[in-house]
Amino acid sequence: MEQFVNWLNGIIWSQALIYLCLGVGLFYTLSTRFLQVRHMKDIIKLMFKGEKSDAGITSFQALSLALSGRVGTGNIAGVATAIAFGGPGAVFWMWLIAFLGAGSAFIESTLGQVYKSKQAGQFRGGPAYYIEKGLKLKWYAVLFAIVTVIATGALLPGVQANSIAVGIENAFGINTSITGIVLIVLLAIIIFGGVKRIARTAEFVVPFMAIGYIIVALIITFANFSQIPEVLSLIFSSAFGGNAAYGGILGAAISWGVKRGIYSNEAGQGTGPHAAAAAEVSHPAKQGIVQAFSVYIDTWFVCTATAFMILMTGMYNVTPEGKEPIVTNLTEVEAGPGYTQAAVESVLPGFGAPFVAIALLFFAFTTIMAYYYMAETNLAYIRKNKNQWTEYVLKFVILGMVYYGCVKEAGLAWALGDVGVGAMAWLNLIAILLLTKPALRVLKDYEAQLKDGKNPVFDPVKLGIKDADFWEHEYKKPEAESVEKIG
Repeated sequence: MEQFVNWLNGIIWSQALIYLCLGVGLFYTLSTRFLQVRHMKDIIKLMFKGEKSDAGITSFQALSLALSGRVGTGNIAGVATAIAFGGPGAVFWMWLIAFLGAGSAFIESTLGQVYKSKQAGQFRGGPAYYIEKGLKLKWYAVLFAIVTVIATGALLPGVQANSIAVGIENAFGINTSITGIVLIVLLAIIIFGGVKRIARTAEFVVPFMAIGYIIVALIITFANFSQIPEVLSLIFSSAFGGNAAYGGILGAAISWGVKRGIYSNEAGQGTGPHAAAAAEVSHPAKQGIVQAFSVYIDTWFVCTATAFMILMTGMYNVTPEGKEPIVTNLTEVEAGPGYTQAAVESVLPGFGAPFVAIALLFFAFTTIMAYYYMAETNLAYIRKNKNQWTEYVLKFVILGMVYYGCVKEAGLAWALGDVGVGAMAWLNLIAILLLTKPALRVLKDYEAQLKDGKNPVFDPVKLGIKDADFWEHEYKKPEAESVEKIG
């Protein structure tokens, strides 16, 4: 089984996908004229604007829901594995894919809003919806939906659950099977409560967990403040082959940095649009800009916090695949959360293992919640309000996979997760490239209305965008446009 999964990964995660992710991000960064920089001042205002409704959630809830998917085990275990197999230079490539990926995140999340639907009283949207409506390729849309249900409902939850179980076992000695039982009970309580309960949980937990984690990272950083220049030099020199020790693994640095960067921030993967589509906003670009910022929060803040803790304390090994070890600072510690636990422990004895275990619990658990929401959204697309029993099947499948992930080896769990991420990325990146014109038209309209001093309101007919059914027939425009500028 593991050999087959690794073979499949080799095909999906070939150099072609690495370059596609980088190329698409660069293309959208340039075509939006560095939107992720130009609209930075708008983000905070947009984040807290917008009202929830019976069908939709607030912009902040949508951001929290998206972040609950983005901020997960990839921010702790993923960063560690990137360093372990690609060296410190992999961190730079994670930063780069986040900066470029913010452009991709804007496009896909904006499209998710443009082509969203109202099903069973709730907003639904995502790649399957914009592929069918925007590209008129129903078979492609169904293919994406099926792949996403399998990936987020079966393949990806195991990675998150495995990291939780391993971290708790290392910190508290609790058997992984017991952790698995507790997780599925907690998850069942939330997912059987519907999207509103998922959004409310994410809205409360995500800011709390991210801020707490970054505070501890800052403590570790200040304790090793004098090493900041050395660590930055190590990252940049290793990223471009300038460091003698890592000169021979430049390809691995790029590959692992991009792979783990995408796994963590999910830009271009097609997960963000599901949460973006659920928001109640007056213009799709508003949610696109907010979701672009979520990529920064994930990688530039949380992943960087992990990387600095590991590199500053020297609590890591570097052993590129198929090559001799370059760094062996830790013995009998598998690449993953153990590196981060050792890093915190080196500065705060007795605190590192339990703190990282609890952080992983919050990070990974909220990601599993988000995965369920994505799987449910794509299942709703496939069944079109028919066969309601399939939703219950999905719930029990994801609960089963969470338990399975807790008791299985980490290697297989990560390999299965990579298959899911890679397959979704291939399908979604091609789709958004084909939908570039309407997405850029939406951005141009948003910026034109801002320039006129208006609170932008979306009119697809005026822009010549067809099949944006919700905006044409169901959206109730404000009686009068505000003259207050957003930014």
